[in-house]
Amino acid sequence: MKAAVCYHRPGKIVVEDVPDPRLEEREDVIVKVTATAICGSDLHIYNGYLPDLKPFIVGHEFMGIVEETGPGVTKLKKGDRVIVPFPIACGRCFFCDHGLPVHCEHSNPARYGPEGALLHDKGGGLFGYTGMYGGYDGGQAEYVRVPYANNGPRKISSELADDQVLFLTDIFPTGFTAVQWGAVKGGETVAVFGCGPVGLMAQKVAWARGAKRVIAIDLQDYRLAMARNVCLSETINLAQQDPVEAIREATDGRGADVCIDAVGQEAEHSMWERVANVLHLQVGSLNALRMCLSAVRRGGVVSVVGVYGVPYDNFPLGQIFDKGLTLRFGQAPVQSCVDDLIEWVENKRVRLDDIITHRLPLSAAAHGYDIFNRKQDGCVKVVMYPHQRAAIDPVV
Repeated sequence: MKAAVCYHRPGKIVVEDVPDPRLEEREDVIVKVTATAICGSDLHIYNGYLPDLKPFIVGHEFMGIVEETGPGVTKLKKGDRVIVPFPIACGRCFFCDHGLPVHCEHSNPARYGPEGALLHDKGGGLFGYTGMYGGYDGGQAEYVRVPYANNGPRKISSELADDQVLFLTDIFPTGFTAVQWGAVKGGETVAVFGCGPVGLMAQKVAWARGAKRVIAIDLQDYRLAMARNVCLSETINLAQQDPVEAIREATDGRGADVCIDAVGQEAEHSMWERVANVLHLQVGSLNALRMCLSAVRRGGVVSVVGVYGVPYDNFPLGQIFDKGLTLRFGQAPVQSCVDDLIEWVENKRVRLDDIITHRLPLSAAAHGYDIFNRKQDGCVKVVMYPHQRAAIDPVV
């Protein structure tokens, strides 16, 4: 029996003993998890936005040491140190062949389909992300089974510490994807809505791709301070200033070339929006996306990597059409870009570990979720170490 972080119901995350994972398919490996993180999209589960009727192990940002390999595994061996991309993908279906591992046709057989509907026809499998995405156990655990190990895990140099590479599993490729979809080549003004971990990574990538200006927008002063300190971005607190007007003023009235929505459906919303959500079977709000659509210039790009899980009433199609906007939505195709991004880290083109604010043992997971969700104690990013028993002081 090994320890793992288990979801039971909204607001209830429990660390408990679970059966040891075992090899089930020829291309499986078992990984001893050395570091794992709480992601903003884990909070969608925690807050009941993506509910499940039975307990399951959460977590999709993790890395570790290969402990056991199936007979079909050819690219890894016991003792290899690996990061594990959050999408589970076979590597040989139509979508994997077209660089779209999050849409793998084989990794979510019970719920997969072309429609992309709320409760059926979902995309490929994800670690620790409810039965809708394959029902796979997640990586906030001492050990985890990793399917399709010839296509997912990447070996990592022993010269790089876990904290330096952990975010290659999700938030760094997601931030990279947001900027790549924005076609940033140099000289652009990029506005990033949301200074959580993904937003911070997008800001770092925007600078690395040659942006002329990077403007970060958020409600929380401590997250804006992180954007200034580790990303060197200009910042706007939308509680104190209209971000759309501020961005237009900074760009000769036009708006930003690229706007990135790194917030998604959990944006702040009013009482009337909550009432509308009940009437229209919605959750969260479109506020972050609406601000992006207003703040981007005509002919610009809005890149959406914040999670939206349901349909929304009164979607602003007329504004999008009139402004001639390009929109890109979705999850990051990690397997398609991670090899290049590993080189970015190895060559010190970007630093990833400077956004970590809390380092905890796995046993303190409930505390980590609570402060991250409530935005307390300056919490930007929580990393947990499943085989570390003592508490670790927050990063200063």
